[in-house]
Amino acid sequence: MLQSLAAHGVTADLVVGSSVGALNGAFYAGDPTVSGVARLAQIWRGLNRNDVFPVTWRTLASFLWRRDFLIPHDGIRKLIDDHIPFRNLEDARVPVHIVTTDIISGDSVVLSEGPTAEAIVASTAIPGAFTPVRYRDRFLADGAISSNTPVRVAVRHGAKRLIVLPTGHACANQAPPVGALANALHALTLLIARQLVNELENLGPDIEYFVVPPLCPLVGSPYDFSRTSDHIARALDTTNAWIEGDGLKEGHIPHELQPHDH
Repeated sequence: MLQSLAAHGVTADLVVGSSVGALNGAFYAGDPTVSGVARLAQIWRGLNRNDVFPVTWRTLASFLWRRDFLIPHDGIRKLIDDHIPFRNLEDARVPVHIVTTDIISGDSVVLSEGPTAEAIVASTAIPGAFTPVRYRDRFLADGAISSNTPVRVAVRHGAKRLIVLPTGHACANQAPPVGALANALHALTLLIARQLVNELENLGPDIEYFVVPPLCPLVGSPYDFSRTSDHIARALDTTNAWIEGDGLKEGHIPHELQPHDH
Protein backbone atom coordinates (compact mmCIF):
# COMPACT_ATOMS: atom_id res chain seq x y z
CA MET A 1 0.00 0.00 0.00
CA LEU A 2 2.70 2.48 1.02
CA GLN A 3 4.72 1.70 -2.10
CA SER A 4 1.79 2.57 -4.34
CA LEU A 5 0.91 5.75 -2.45
CA ALA A 6 4.52 6.94 -2.50
CA ALA A 7 4.87 6.16 -6.21
CA HIS A 8 1.78 8.29 -6.89
CA GLY A 9 3.24 11.24 -5.00
CA VAL A 10 1.20 10.86 -1.82
CA THR A 11 3.10 11.85 1.32
CA ALA A 12 1.91 12.13 4.92
CA ASP A 13 2.08 15.19 7.18
CA LEU A 14 1.81 12.96 10.25
CA VAL A 15 1.68 9.24 10.96
CA VAL A 16 -0.39 7.34 13.53
CA GLY A 17 0.33 3.66 14.00
CA SER A 18 -0.93 0.83 16.18
CA SER A 19 0.40 -2.71 16.64
CA VAL A 20 2.45 -3.72 13.57
CA GLY A 21 1.33 -0.40 12.07
CA ALA A 22 3.44 1.27 14.75
CA LEU A 23 6.54 -0.45 13.36
CA ASN A 24 5.74 0.29 9.73
CA GLY A 25 4.56 3.82 10.53
CA ALA A 26 7.73 4.66 12.46
CA PHE A 27 9.93 3.37 9.63
CA TYR A 28 7.96 5.49 7.15
CA ALA A 29 8.24 8.54 9.42
CA GLY A 30 12.02 8.14 9.30
CA ASP A 31 12.22 7.90 5.50
CA PRO A 32 8.94 8.89 3.78
CA THR A 33 10.29 8.45 0.24
CA VAL A 34 9.76 6.01 -2.61
CA SER A 35 13.15 4.43 -1.94
CA GLY A 36 12.47 4.32 1.80
CA VAL A 37 9.19 2.48 1.35
CA ALA A 38 10.81 0.09 -1.12
CA ARG A 39 13.46 -0.66 1.50
CA LEU A 40 10.74 -1.37 4.08
CA ALA A 41 9.16 -3.89 1.71
CA GLN A 42 12.54 -5.52 1.17
CA ILE A 43 13.10 -5.80 4.92
CA TRP A 44 9.78 -7.63 5.35
CA ARG A 45 10.58 -9.96 2.45
CA GLY A 46 13.79 -10.96 4.19
CA LEU A 47 12.20 -11.88 7.52
CA ASN A 48 11.16 -15.28 8.79
CA ARG A 49 9.07 -16.29 11.77
CA ASN A 50 12.01 -16.59 14.15
CA ASP A 51 13.03 -12.99 13.44
CA VAL A 52 9.78 -11.78 14.99
CA PHE A 53 8.35 -14.73 16.95
CA PRO A 54 11.42 -16.64 18.22
CA VAL A 55 9.67 -19.54 19.96
CA THR A 56 12.08 -22.24 21.17
CA TRP A 57 11.98 -25.01 23.75
CA ARG A 58 13.74 -22.59 26.08
CA THR A 59 11.07 -19.91 25.67
CA LEU A 60 8.34 -22.51 26.14
CA ALA A 61 9.96 -23.70 29.35
CA SER A 62 10.30 -20.10 30.52
CA PHE A 63 6.63 -19.50 29.78
CA LEU A 64 5.58 -22.53 31.81
CA TRP A 65 7.84 -21.55 34.69
CA ARG A 66 7.26 -17.79 34.83
CA ARG A 67 3.65 -17.86 33.58
CA ASP A 68 3.78 -14.37 32.12
CA PHE A 69 4.93 -14.41 28.49
CA LEU A 70 5.85 -16.77 25.69
CA ILE A 71 8.04 -14.72 23.36
CA PRO A 72 10.85 -12.28 24.24
CA HIS A 73 10.86 -8.78 22.76
CA ASP A 74 14.36 -9.33 21.34
CA GLY A 75 13.24 -9.83 17.72
CA ILE A 76 11.17 -6.64 17.57
CA ARG A 77 13.89 -4.64 19.34
CA LYS A 78 16.49 -5.82 16.83
CA LEU A 79 14.26 -4.76 13.91
CA ILE A 80 13.88 -1.33 15.46
CA ASP A 81 17.57 -0.90 16.27
CA ASP A 82 18.67 -2.13 12.83
CA HIS A 83 16.24 -0.22 10.65
CA ILE A 84 14.73 2.83 12.36
CA PRO A 85 17.26 5.70 12.45
CA PHE A 86 15.76 7.91 15.19
CA ARG A 87 16.13 6.91 18.83
CA ASN A 88 13.35 9.22 20.07
CA LEU A 89 9.93 9.66 18.45
CA GLU A 90 10.21 13.45 18.36
CA ASP A 91 13.27 13.16 16.09
CA ALA A 92 11.41 11.51 13.18
CA ARG A 93 11.29 13.37 9.86
CA VAL A 94 7.49 13.20 9.95
CA PRO A 95 5.60 13.53 13.27
CA VAL A 96 4.71 10.03 14.45
CA HIS A 97 2.26 8.98 17.15
CA ILE A 98 2.32 5.43 18.50
CA VAL A 99 -0.85 3.99 20.04
CA THR A 100 -0.59 1.53 22.91
CA THR A 101 -3.05 0.11 25.45
CA ASP A 102 -2.89 0.42 29.22
CA ILE A 103 -3.31 -3.26 30.06
CA ILE A 104 -4.76 -2.38 33.48
CA SER A 105 -7.44 0.14 32.50
CA GLY A 106 -7.88 -0.70 28.80
CA ASP A 107 -7.36 2.96 27.86
CA SER A 108 -5.49 4.00 24.73
CA VAL A 109 -2.16 5.65 25.50
CA VAL A 110 -0.61 7.69 22.68
CA LEU A 111 3.16 8.14 22.70
CA SER A 112 4.52 11.04 20.62
CA GLU A 113 7.89 11.54 22.28
CA GLY A 114 10.40 9.50 24.19
CA PRO A 115 12.24 6.28 23.30
CA THR A 116 11.21 4.91 19.91
CA ALA A 117 11.98 1.31 20.79
CA GLU A 118 9.93 1.32 23.99
CA ALA A 119 6.90 2.80 22.21
CA ILE A 120 6.96 0.30 19.34
CA VAL A 121 7.70 -2.71 21.56
CA ALA A 122 4.74 -1.75 23.75
CA SER A 123 2.39 -1.24 20.79
CA THR A 124 3.28 -4.66 19.36
CA ALA A 125 3.13 -6.55 22.69
CA ILE A 126 0.36 -9.07 22.00
CA PRO A 127 -1.06 -10.14 25.40
CA GLY A 128 -0.14 -13.68 26.35
CA ALA A 129 2.66 -13.80 23.80
CA PHE A 130 4.71 -10.78 24.92
CA THR A 131 4.92 -9.30 28.39
CA PRO A 132 3.52 -5.76 28.79
CA VAL A 133 6.07 -2.95 28.77
CA ARG A 134 6.55 -0.89 31.93
CA TYR A 135 6.47 2.73 30.78
CA ARG A 136 6.61 5.31 33.55
CA ASP A 137 3.66 4.43 35.80
CA ARG A 138 1.80 2.25 33.28
CA PHE A 139 1.94 -1.24 31.85
CA LEU A 140 1.48 -0.96 28.08
CA ALA A 141 0.51 -3.60 25.54
CA ASP A 142 -0.71 -3.99 21.95
CA GLY A 143 -2.38 -0.85 20.62
CA ALA A 144 -4.84 -2.97 18.63
CA ILE A 145 -6.67 -3.88 21.85
CA SER A 146 -8.00 -0.36 22.34
CA SER A 147 -7.57 1.21 18.91
CA ASN A 148 -6.37 -0.90 15.99
CA THR A 149 -7.07 1.87 13.45
CA PRO A 150 -6.72 5.04 15.52
CA VAL A 151 -8.40 7.56 13.23
CA ARG A 152 -9.56 9.73 16.14
CA VAL A 153 -5.98 10.02 17.37
CA ALA A 154 -5.01 11.46 13.97
CA VAL A 155 -7.91 13.93 14.11
CA ARG A 156 -6.96 15.06 17.63
CA HIS A 157 -3.49 15.83 16.29
CA GLY A 158 -4.90 18.06 13.58
CA ALA A 159 -5.48 15.76 10.62
CA LYS A 160 -8.24 16.87 8.25
CA ARG A 161 -7.62 14.35 5.48
CA LEU A 162 -7.07 10.74 6.46
CA ILE A 163 -5.70 7.86 4.42
CA VAL A 164 -6.37 4.64 6.32
CA LEU A 165 -4.29 1.54 5.58
CA PRO A 166 -6.02 -1.53 7.10
CA THR A 167 -3.37 -4.23 6.80
CA GLY A 168 -5.40 -7.25 7.82
CA HIS A 169 -8.98 -8.35 7.33
CA ALA A 170 -10.86 -11.61 7.51
CA CYS A 171 -13.38 -11.61 4.69
CA ALA A 172 -16.84 -13.05 5.07
CA ASN A 173 -16.28 -16.73 4.30
CA GLN A 174 -18.62 -19.58 3.47
CA ALA A 175 -17.33 -21.60 6.44
CA PRO A 176 -15.37 -20.89 9.64
CA PRO A 177 -11.58 -20.92 9.39
CA VAL A 178 -9.80 -24.11 10.41
CA GLY A 179 -8.15 -24.10 13.84
CA ALA A 180 -8.60 -22.27 17.13
CA LEU A 181 -6.08 -19.50 16.38
CA ALA A 182 -7.51 -18.87 12.92
CA ASN A 183 -11.03 -18.59 14.34
CA ALA A 184 -9.88 -16.19 17.07
CA LEU A 185 -8.09 -13.96 14.57
CA HIS A 186 -11.06 -14.08 12.21
CA ALA A 187 -13.38 -12.92 15.00
CA LEU A 188 -10.95 -10.18 16.05
CA THR A 189 -10.53 -8.78 12.55
CA LEU A 190 -14.29 -8.76 11.99
CA LEU A 191 -14.68 -6.77 15.22
CA ILE A 192 -11.93 -4.36 14.18
CA ALA A 193 -13.59 -3.82 10.81
CA ARG A 194 -16.91 -2.93 12.47
CA GLN A 195 -15.15 -0.54 14.86
CA LEU A 196 -13.36 1.16 11.98
CA VAL A 197 -16.59 1.64 10.02
CA ASN A 198 -18.29 3.11 13.08
CA GLU A 199 -15.41 5.49 13.80
CA LEU A 200 -15.23 6.73 10.22
CA GLU A 201 -18.98 7.27 9.93
CA ASN A 202 -18.95 9.41 13.07
CA LEU A 203 -16.00 11.66 12.29
CA GLY A 204 -18.08 14.61 11.16
CA PRO A 205 -18.42 16.43 7.82
CA ASP A 206 -15.20 18.45 8.13
CA ILE A 207 -12.98 15.35 8.05
CA GLU A 208 -12.17 13.80 4.67
CA TYR A 209 -11.14 10.15 4.69
CA PHE A 210 -10.03 7.49 2.26
CA VAL A 211 -9.67 3.79 3.09
CA VAL A 212 -7.29 1.74 0.97
CA PRO A 213 -9.03 -1.59 0.21
CA PRO A 214 -7.52 -4.40 2.30
CA LEU A 215 -6.43 -7.70 0.82
CA CYS A 216 -9.41 -10.02 0.64
CA PRO A 217 -8.97 -12.86 1.22
CA LEU A 218 -5.89 -12.47 3.39
CA VAL A 219 -4.41 -15.93 3.02
CA GLY A 220 -2.21 -17.68 5.56
CA SER A 221 -1.29 -17.51 9.21
CA PRO A 222 0.12 -14.32 10.77
CA TYR A 223 3.15 -16.44 11.65
CA ASP A 224 3.69 -17.56 8.04
CA PHE A 225 6.27 -15.20 6.53
CA SER A 226 6.62 -17.31 3.40
CA ARG A 227 3.67 -15.41 1.87
CA THR A 228 5.12 -11.94 2.46
CA SER A 229 6.22 -11.32 -1.14
CA ASP A 230 2.84 -12.43 -2.44
CA HIS A 231 0.97 -10.17 -0.02
CA ILE A 232 3.13 -7.18 -0.94
CA ALA A 233 2.68 -7.78 -4.66
CA ARG A 234 -1.09 -8.21 -4.33
CA ALA A 235 -1.40 -5.08 -2.17
CA LEU A 236 0.65 -3.08 -4.68
CA ASP A 237 -1.62 -4.18 -7.54
CA THR A 238 -4.89 -3.55 -5.69
CA THR A 239 -3.76 -0.16 -4.36
CA ASN A 240 -2.56 0.94 -7.80
CA ALA A 241 -5.93 -0.03 -9.25
CA TRP A 242 -7.74 1.79 -6.45
CA ILE A 243 -5.76 5.02 -6.96
CA GLU A 244 -6.07 4.88 -10.75
CA GLY A 245 -9.82 4.33 -10.30
CA ASP A 246 -10.08 7.67 -8.47
CA GLY A 247 -9.94 6.11 -5.02
CA LEU A 248 -8.31 9.28 -3.67
CA LYS A 249 -11.02 11.48 -5.17
CA GLU A 250 -14.08 9.67 -3.87
CA GLY A 251 -13.80 8.84 -0.19
CA HIS A 252 -15.80 5.78 0.83
CA ILE A 253 -15.54 2.66 2.93
CA PRO A 254 -14.49 -0.38 0.84
CA HIS A 255 -17.13 -3.06 0.55
CA GLU A 256 -14.71 -5.55 2.15
CA LEU A 257 -15.07 -3.67 5.44
CA GLN A 258 -18.80 -3.07 5.34
CA PRO A 259 -21.25 -5.31 7.23
CA HIS A 260 -22.95 -7.87 5.02
CA ASP A 261 -26.63 -8.76 5.41
CA HIS A 262 -27.65 -12.31 4.61
